[in-house]
Amino acid sequence: MKRLTSLLLLLSGLLTTAQQNDSLPPFPTVNLSEVVLQAKVIFGSKFEARNRTGSSYYISPQEIAKFNFTDVNRTLRAVPGVNIYEEDGFGLRPNISLRGTSPERSSKITLMEDGVLIAPAPYSAPAAYYFPTIARMQAVEVLKGSSQVQFGPYTTGGAINMISTEVPEKFKAYVRSSYGSFQSAQLHAQLGDSRKYFGYSVEYLNYNSNGFKNLDGGGDTGFDRNDLVAKFRVNLNPEGEVKQALELKFQYSDEDSDETYLGLTQADFDADPFRRYVASAEDNMATEHTQFMLTHVLDINPNFRITTVGYRNQFQRNWYKLNDLTLGGERVGIADIMEDPSNFGSYYDVVRGVSDSPSDALAVKANNRDYLSTGVQTKIDIHWRGEETFHDVEVGLRYHYDEEDRFQWVDRYAILNGDMALTTSGVPGTDANRISDATAFAGFAMYKFKVGNLTLTPGLRYENMRLGRENFGTADPDRIGTDLSTRENRVDVWIPGMGFNYNFPNISVFGGIHKGFSPPGNEEGQQPEESINYELGTRFSYAGFTGEVLGFYNDYSNLLGSDLAATGGTGSLDQFNAGEVRVSGLELLLNYNLMQNNERFSLPVTFGYTFTDTEFLNSFGSEDELWGTVTAGDEMPYISRNQWNASVSLEHSAYELNFNARYAGAFRTQAGRGDIPANQRVDSNFVLDFGGKYHLNEHVTFTGNILNLLDETYAVARVPAGLRPGHPFGVYAGIILQY
Repeated sequence: MKRLTSLLLLLSGLLTTAQQNDSLPPFPTVNLSEVVLQAKVIFGSKFEARNRTGSSYYISPQEIAKFNFTDVNRTLRAVPGVNIYEEDGFGLRPNISLRGTSPERSSKITLMEDGVLIAPAPYSAPAAYYFPTIARMQAVEVLKGSSQVQFGPYTTGGAINMISTEVPEKFKAYVRSSYGSFQSAQLHAQLGDSRKYFGYSVEYLNYNSNGFKNLDGGGDTGFDRNDLVAKFRVNLNPEGEVKQALELKFQYSDEDSDETYLGLTQADFDADPFRRYVASAEDNMATEHTQFMLTHVLDINPNFRITTVGYRNQFQRNWYKLNDLTLGGERVGIADIMEDPSNFGSYYDVVRGVSDSPSDALAVKANNRDYLSTGVQTKIDIHWRGEETFHDVEVGLRYHYDEEDRFQWVDRYAILNGDMALTTSGVPGTDANRISDATAFAGFAMYKFKVGNLTLTPGLRYENMRLGRENFGTADPDRIGTDLSTRENRVDVWIPGMGFNYNFPNISVFGGIHKGFSPPGNEEGQQPEESINYELGTRFSYAGFTGEVLGFYNDYSNLLGSDLAATGGTGSLDQFNAGEVRVSGLELLLNYNLMQNNERFSLPVTFGYTFTDTEFLNSFGSEDELWGTVTAGDEMPYISRNQWNASVSLEHSAYELNFNARYAGAFRTQAGRGDIPANQRVDSNFVLDFGGKYHLNEHVTFTGNILNLLDETYAVARVPAGLRPGHPFGVYAGIILQY
């Protein structure tokens, strides 16, 4: 609380100075727009994001188009408060943290596409092994702070909503194609139109690459991803007083990627960071994802809207990957081998293909899982005006069911003459054979009250969930039930929040307090993750500068960790109590146009900075390599204390040149304090990207991109097993055709 008090005093001083300084020009008060938003968005525009009572950021279509990133990590780096650690260099499976939440597999934030939960099983198995392709998104919304109680079940760090390409307002034909380094290619096409009663959009995206890693002995290290999205909208009575619209969305995607959990030892990374050991030659991720959404919008009048969405997401994945080695009867996991190759020299030699192995020495696990996420949600939005006031009430309800079905096996291999050879095929269902499921009912109410320059937004969320598991056991692959064990956990929680915003002539102050919550696992009696979160900030506009600065403080009474194989754990997904934790920080965002008075050119500059300080307040131990043994006073792993992002663009009607620089400070890979041990450290990195466009005419544009312009060689993580590199220098060129 001392930090929060100091922050309040600082902002109070800033406001006093601003009001007393006669040299400040009389900027007009920025009023909140008083409209009913679209069904699929949180706030929907830069203007709305700047005027919420909580911190928020809107990545606009123009910002996304500057670089045409296919890597969501690169897209989100511009947002203060976002911490990310990469894994594959292409952003296939991001690990995103908002304000110090545990980053592994983005499992502690609310992820949505078009306002619908998009993690494979948001309640029962939230680890995001599926993540929508950012290249097909129209915009991205990032919400932090008190008003996020509208969006759950994860309310601690924030929510991310990705808005897919909308049905165009008029006929549109669009094709974007590019090709470049590592034989990477991209094709993105859309066709759509809107008429009085009907609108449609059909969109296809393919993104593929041979990869930038080199497998010992040769072989593929790339990927191929496909996305198909179709939307059909019917306007039932566009000229009536009561308007209705019905939209059907279908999405299908698949991925075939030769990705692995196996990284490199420190010595091998230093010698060649883009090497892949021969023991990972069979590793492959195969996925399929389908989504059906049916959205009904009822506009009773301009001030009253009801939006109802039914959704069904299905996701199948099989990550076939090396898990462990057994030599002389002793089994050792690949994370331990990479961490200490000197003590496991014979295992290390087999992994590299230097030594042959006995039959069945290498265990390649088929991490086969099927997911289902389905439900229905409705939101009522009504607003009205008083003589000097504005009122807006949002009430939402959601009934949701999801499940994760694990049906896994292990194939056994040997290394013979430097190649992998299958020696024993496993029987499906004999490694993991269980179903985890969740049924949840959620509701929220948010009231926005505006009088003069003051806006207040009290809100309340309710979550009621049943979390269960049926474990059929590895000896019952037919699921007869001879060795069936079950368990169940129930949670019932109220999540309040309160935000405010006050506008002065050229500055506004906003802040809030809300309860943070994350669901527990299905072990009976396990308690959820809970925290009390505070934020206080200011938005300002002066002499051409616009920006935002804020402080946040998250006080965890019970942080939960998850046992994920992706972070060096056993992969059970069981959660464990990490106790009391404090996370505090500072977020800064500045914008300025260096050529604001030039009629031909524009030179906008943006700078964002995030400081994050973490501390465990109690001690515990875990089997997860990401946590290890924790002592009170330790810092959380995989959270950089300092990071910043800066961009500058030269914009002209005929062309544009865009540069983006990002700095990520060093972070530790296990909880600890003081100097980071060399074997638990991921060093800082500085990466510069470039994107350019030349508009031949209104229908044809040529594009160029350079990723990692300075050819920085850097590590991004030490999990799941060993060091792994970021994307090296890469050049890409393309063309956009549109009508």
